[in-house]
Parts: sequence; structure tokens; C-alpha cells
Amino acid sequence: MSAPLRNPVGDGCPEPRIRTATLADLDALVALEHAAFATDRAERRAIRHAILSPTMDVLAALIDAPDGDPTPVLVGAAVLERRRSSRIARLASIAVAPNRGGLGLGGRLLDAAEARARAQGCDRLRLEVRADNGAGIRLYQRRGYTRFAVRPDYYEDGMEAWRYERAL
Repeated sequence: MSAPLRNPVGDGCPEPRIRTATLADLDALVALEHAAFATDRAERRAIRHAILSPTMDVLAALIDAPDGDPTPVLVGAAVLERRRSSRIARLASIAVAPNRGGLGLGGRLLDAAEARARAQGCDRLRLEVRADNGAGIRLYQRRGYTRFAVRPDYYEDGMEAWRYERAL
């Protein structure tokens, strides 16, 4: 699995495929985590655990490499958590490669996470978003998520998290 592309890509980008991540994706997922987030990054050990966990799903968004390389390029990922005794799933993370921002990939990953949560028997999805993440907040609100709580000092840098929820 290749790391996220470093060169900007414009219109005409290949359409990503979203599938369940495997351990073969681990290096690319770690690289994406570092490219997408300045702080609060998941460590390699945590990503590996999520891939192997029966109560978590790691979804990988992949595109074909532009140079004909047969190894697809990871351009986004989502992590979904569930508890065995609960019908509420939690979207732990959505990461989009910086060169793919604004192209709708976050929405596609959110759709895939919601579908996976429904398939696992969940009827609600919850998430936290940084209070200063305007793009994320707009995406969740457009998709019908309702803010139900604020968690002060949630992120490493002291930023608060806004908690959102939506019925599936």
C-alpha cells in the first residue's frame, strides 16, 4: 500500500474505492494519520489494534496510482467503534489526505461508516469534532447530525470537542 500522494491533484482525480483495511495497509494508514492530523494522532499500535479488533472497523479509501503502479494509494480512512451491548456506534476518526480535501471524500467515508454501523446492528452514530474544524462541522450538520454535548479541553492542544449524533 502506498502512502498518501504528496503532489496536489485537481479535478479528474480517480474515484476512490472504499474497503475494509488490512494489516497490509498499516504503513499507509500511519502515513495518512501523520499527513492529515497535526496533533492527536493515533499511534501505529492503536491503528494495528483497530484493524484486528472485532468491535472496530477501519475503512480505507483507495485510488489507483497515477503512474500505473499496481499498488493502490490510500487517500482516506475512517475508524468506527462499537460496543457489543450497545446499538450506538462511534465514529472515532475520519482522515483525508491533504491533497484530496474538498473533493467529497469525507462524505463518502461518512456514508461508508454509517452503512457499516447499520450492518452491525447499530441505530445511532456518535462522533466528536474539534470546535475549530469548520469543514467537519458543516459536513456533519448537512448530514443531519445534531450537537448534543461539548467536551472542554478534549484535544491535546486544549481545544474543545463538539459531540454530534444521528439516527441511522
